[in-house]
Amino acid sequence: MAADTSQSVVKAADGGVGNDSAGRGRSRWTDSGNTGNTRNTGGLRRALATHWYAWAMVAPVVLVLGVIIGWPLVRGVYLSLTDANERNVARDIGARHIDATYEFIGLDNYTAVLGDPVFLQRLVWTVVWTVACVSITFVLGLTLANMLNRQFRGRAAYRMALILPWAVPGFVSVFAWRFLFNRDNGILNKVLDGGGIAAVPWLDDPTWAKFSVIAVNVWLGIPFMMVALLGGLQSIPGELYEAAEMDGATAWQRFRHITLPGLRTVSMTVILLSTIWTFNMFPVIFLLTRGGPGDSTEILVTQAFREAFITSPRDFAVSATWGVLILLLLMIFALVYRRSLRKQGEVW
Repeated sequence: MAADTSQSVVKAADGGVGNDSAGRGRSRWTDSGNTGNTRNTGGLRRALATHWYAWAMVAPVVLVLGVIIGWPLVRGVYLSLTDANERNVARDIGARHIDATYEFIGLDNYTAVLGDPVFLQRLVWTVVWTVACVSITFVLGLTLANMLNRQFRGRAAYRMALILPWAVPGFVSVFAWRFLFNRDNGILNKVLDGGGIAAVPWLDDPTWAKFSVIAVNVWLGIPFMMVALLGGLQSIPGELYEAAEMDGATAWQRFRHITLPGLRTVSMTVILLSTIWTFNMFPVIFLLTRGGPGDSTEILVTQAFREAFITSPRDFAVSATWGVLILLLLMIFALVYRRSLRKQGEVW
């Protein structure tokens, strides 16, 4: 009996010790977890306390962007999922208020727009217009930047003259070009007539109208491209050119192996920005040709405008659908562009 009792006491003591150790282990684990949470919370509080001024300065910008960009974007996505038009939206006629009667229809608008041949036509011309404008603008901007990167008399005056189109408001420039392109009284046709060449229907023929809008957009885009690339050229160390010249490298070899690699980062950025701007370049198309003659120069953004403000009845849902599709296309392009840059070792 005594032996059994002693063994029972020993087992009970061992069990108690084990339970106490496990309890202490659980307690330590719980305490460490709480400590981790406390540290995270404390770190966040310290960051807020340390950088409160930065947060306070950023908060109004975030609020304004949320109101100006976020709300219209959310509203546009919602309208694209409805059948809203000018006949069924909420409106006031005199003292009488008419409530909205449009309904949620899901993805029907997207199916209709994507299945319409007009979308493919607008998309093809928009891509052609964008690629042509960005390519020509980049080549001319790079050429002028290389010319202005050299020391010569009157360089500051040339820089100011080439930047001037950037300083003039866009609509003023477009109206000036519209006057130049006038078939009967335009200066361009007057010059051609003086040389015995028949008048060119710059804005009356679909093909010539496309050339005209590309030319005007290139003229407006060259200053930005030139200034950006000129800044990139001036950041390339001159010692590289001197060493290459001493090694017998030709001008083309110096341009190919020093200038172009040195401009890669700047070039990738300005090409991306120029692509997005040109893809959505509404003023040039609308003010110069209004999408004509016919609809030959309509791009995606002008088609969205036409659906919302020109066609009758004005179809707000379809216009919003076009806008959302434009946003998706640009997001896809930006993601693909970013991935290609990463494959080339560029950080963006």
